[in-house]
Amino acid sequence: MKILVLNCGSSSVKYQLFDMAGETVLARGLVERIGISGSVLTHRPAGKDKLVREAEIPDHKVAIRLCLEALTDSHYGVIKDYNELGAVGHRIVHGGTFPHSVLVDASTKKAIGELEALAPLHNGPALRGIEACEAILPHTPQVTVFDTAFHQGMPDYAYTYSLPYELCQKYLIRRYGAHGTSHQYVALRAAALVGRPLAELKMITCHLGNGSSITAIKNAKSYDTSMGFTPLAGLTMGTRCGDIDPAIVTFLMEKEGYTPADMDRLMNRQSGVLGVSGVSSDFRDIEAAMAAGNERARLAWDIFVHTAKKYIGAYVAVLNGLDVLVFTAGLGENSPEAREAICRDMDYLGIKIDPEENRVRGQEKEITAPGARVRTFVIPTNEELMIARETMALVQAG
Repeated sequence: MKILVLNCGSSSVKYQLFDMAGETVLARGLVERIGISGSVLTHRPAGKDKLVREAEIPDHKVAIRLCLEALTDSHYGVIKDYNELGAVGHRIVHGGTFPHSVLVDASTKKAIGELEALAPLHNGPALRGIEACEAILPHTPQVTVFDTAFHQGMPDYAYTYSLPYELCQKYLIRRYGAHGTSHQYVALRAAALVGRPLAELKMITCHLGNGSSITAIKNAKSYDTSMGFTPLAGLTMGTRCGDIDPAIVTFLMEKEGYTPADMDRLMNRQSGVLGVSGVSSDFRDIEAAMAAGNERARLAWDIFVHTAKKYIGAYVAVLNGLDVLVFTAGLGENSPEAREAICRDMDYLGIKIDPEENRVRGQEKEITAPGARVRTFVIPTNEELMIARETMALVQAG
């Protein structure tokens, strides 16, 4: 079966086409600047030259049609026609209380739309992607795979907030988490590398990038996770503030006259390492600025490392020990400096990494120091493959 995986953002569409017989990627691509001048499609078929096509791309329907045209192109394509597509899998950032992936129907679309306020940059575009596929591929099954689903296994005391219970029930306020597809993929991969069932392991997975989250895994389920009601909570991130005293919100609204929309923009887009450093939301720029002696960049980096260490330490406590620590995503996979800083002086928890082994970037590797009790890995995430697997399993199950 061939599965097309779509990840729709507010102005972009990422895609990969898998042949699930060997879980191989036949093609991957990206449509950028949807609805903005300078729209472009970059299509990379396996074993062929890439295709770069500039065009006016006003909406997601046009973007997805261009993706499909590239996949079936006589020179750059990898399938003859749309009938070769067994299903389409969609990444949905916020799935509320959906405990698993589901086939798309009217009720699924309604729920995704109702949750848009909790992930405004993602759920709306994903819904438009689904509707575009329905129009272009009316007979192809579609599946939604939720980033929040893996975290539905958390115990109630981990996901319940200490607000009036009736309000939490009325508005479905709880910890939902994010990056669940990534956390689940690298956890399963780490268990395979260790050679033990995931259900037997106490594990912490660190998805570190412009958006970051850390998850404690026990009994093969998410036991606790750093992101919360929305992806704003937890670690200091690229532009997100992460955990702050909630009283700061009302304090700034009173002092600066901010509206709720102003505060949302400030905490989601103007804070994090960007807000502290004044340099960039990109950790590569932060590292370069530190090397040049920029003290605010150094402070932003130290805050990020400090929050990551705090979550790891806290999760070792709630797990009552730790067997495996995993680093993944853009920063986790590609920054030896970040991994070294986070793991420094954690010997007392059994965490120690080998400096030479840690010099890896973007490759799967164990970086555990000799004699360390906790095994530490760098594992590139593959959310798209996880989505393809979920999609195929659901379609085959009927």
